[in-house]
Amino acid sequence: MNFLAETWYLFAIALVSGGLLLWPTIRRGAPAGGVSTAEAVLLINREKAVLIDVRDPAEYAAGHVMNAKNIPLATLESSTLLPKNKALPLVVVCNRGAQASRAVVMLKKLGYENARTLTGGLMAWREANLPVEKSA
Repeated sequence: MNFLAETWYLFAIALVSGGLLLWPTIRRGAPAGGVSTAEAVLLINREKAVLIDVRDPAEYAAGHVMNAKNIPLATLESSTLLPKNKALPLVVVCNRGAQASRAVVMLKKLGYENARTLTGGLMAWREANLPVEKSA
């Protein structure tokens, strides 16, 4: 018991450092089932994942992930741009991930069980120095 009483500050330091390590994930609001930029690239290359950008057309035109389809959140349920094959993985992108989370819920109701958000959205994609293109 003396050991714990004399070294309590080491336990406090360990707890604080663990919390600081988790802080970026908590702050970013990583949704359950989200994928990191590295995981998204693997899904695109290995499983032919389709990128769906749910932002408004003006935001999309200003810069988007290469080869992403722009299907604004408001038109998602009625869009004809969604792939016919509902087994394909979908990676849903917005600015930070909030709109994408709502879109994934909608897509799963439509039968797209492999729909996932890009954790951190387009901001995370840019921070990872991955290619972004602008519409003409």
